Amino acid sequence: MPVLLISTYELGHQPFGLASPATWLRDLGAEVTALDTAVQDLPAEEIRSAELIAVYLPMHTATRLAVPILEQVRSLNPRAHVCCYGLYAPVNEVFLRKLGVATVLGGEFEEGLCALARRLAGEPAPRAHRIDLQIEPVVSLPRLDFRAPDRAMLPALADYAHLDTGTGGRKVVGYTEATRGCKHLCRHCPVVPVYNGHFRVVQRDVVLEDVRRQVAAGAEHITFGDPDFLNGPAHGMAVVRALHAEFPHITYDCTIKIEHLVKHRDLIPQLRDTGCLFVTSAVEAVDPLILDRFDKRHTRQEFVDTVHRFREAGLAMNPTFVAFTPWTTPHGYLHLLEAVAELDLVDNVAPVQYAIRLLIPEGSRLLELDDVRAVMGPFDEAALCYPWRNPDPRVDRLQEEVMASVMASQGQKATRRESFARVWDLATALAHGEPRPLPAGLDRDAPGRPAPSMSEPWYCCAEPTPDQFRPFV
Repeated sequence: MPVLLISTYELGHQPFGLASPATWLRDLGAEVTALDTAVQDLPAEEIRSAELIAVYLPMHTATRLAVPILEQVRSLNPRAHVCCYGLYAPVNEVFLRKLGVATVLGGEFEEGLCALARRLAGEPAPRAHRIDLQIEPVVSLPRLDFRAPDRAMLPALADYAHLDTGTGGRKVVGYTEATRGCKHLCRHCPVVPVYNGHFRVVQRDVVLEDVRRQVAAGAEHITFGDPDFLNGPAHGMAVVRALHAEFPHITYDCTIKIEHLVKHRDLIPQLRDTGCLFVTSAVEAVDPLILDRFDKRHTRQEFVDTVHRFREAGLAMNPTFVAFTPWTTPHGYLHLLEAVAELDLVDNVAPVQYAIRLLIPEGSRLLELDDVRAVMGPFDEAALCYPWRNPDPRVDRLQEEVMASVMASQGQKATRRESFARVWDLATALAHGEPRPLPAGLDRDAPGRPAPSMSEPWYCCAEPTPDQFRPFV
């Protein structure tokens, strides 16, 4: 059976969500083609010849970018069975069905895709694509015996985002996952509606074989895309120790909650010693009210202490934020900027983080909160989220101004300090009536001390929409 796997966007990485199921489907005997429209055109002949077309939806931006592709697929090949799979497929099931998607798979999707392919292979032509025929679970969380991803059909690693080392160098980046899902229930997190506090381990030998193949293909650095690398600390650390033993020249980065970095503070030096260059942490806020509403389970002081521990260990932390929420005030936003400056993190924070607006998708735990429901409107299918307004209209205007400033800075290739200074001017003008001088020690014209970072910033539960999105490669 000809199967076409499509990815629209995965933060500038070669998609694990294509490579992994490609192995499973080929082992089943399917003729698999994988295309990543973030870096490739989508040939009409590939669409017309496929009997099963499966589109990978790992995030909000990818889902919105998939809409015109789904329309193109239905137009060019109305007889194909169309499936959407990945984190954002189940939460957008109703909308996707309206676009002609017959099967929706979330959670550990490899097994579901194989079951679907077997079912379709046994059906007489023409292949059914009615939306009421799905028998595979929409969300499935079995403990799988993973297989090494097949990346041979994907574009070269050099076609994707690269690592800026912070010292003027660049590295080719590979991407893998040691775990999926998350054992935490942060209210704003898109993982929660699907995994609901569960996480699944990708076997160590599979992760290492995936890394081994990518190193052979030119990878000099590996990004671990786990929602939280320390959900299983023993597993995660065993993987990077083995990685470092086999490839001592290879560096890596990962994502870890502040809560875990506090609990497992003894692992911070071990991360450094095994080749970790930086850790991304979804700090989200410094305001106690917002941290409580998000159910983040860490405090501002724990964030501050963790930054100091990282600095003492010689390891970079790249925090991310949800800067604009229903609870953000002009002075609260300014306090966030002040914290970034006081902790000397301006060079570690991607400027787009100052503009991120809270995303409330279908299924979000934020919908449990009365003060969220009070400021939001009906679900917007075009935007795939619930629109909301800050009680202070000036804050919404500030978000638009900050996003415009960040995008302009991006186009002008401004430094992170220049970008921060422009945002600071906007924030202080709103909070105090006029721009105020930058915090002590910051010079908008100084080059700064660039930290290691990806050329394409990391987003999670809050992202620019496609009309605002521009590649950061």
